[in-house]
Amino acid sequence: MKICSRCGCELDLPGAVGRRETCPRCGADLRVCFNCRFYDTGAYNQCHEPQAERVVDKDRNNFCEYFVFKDSSVEDATKGGASDAKSKLESLFKK
Repeated sequence: MKICSRCGCELDLPGAVGRRETCPRCGADLRVCFNCRFYDTGAYNQCHEPQAERVVDKDRNNFCEYFVFKDSSVEDATKGGASDAKSKLESLFKK
């Protein structure tokens, strides 16, 4: 499932996202760093793709060749695993 990074609207996008495509609910650009699977605030230039050029405005459409719309279900599963691991560690070290 693909979700707009600005408003959280679920999107039905059958193919690749074009540079001019916008969210039907809020009108935000969709081909932006915040919607890319390589976007990470902890990475250099906030991108895990080492060959990608630096993008300054992460919330505006861009020409990045490596853009892949992130799948929110994969991201949610990853977040859930981290919180599960943390709760297991906390229960292990409780007095």
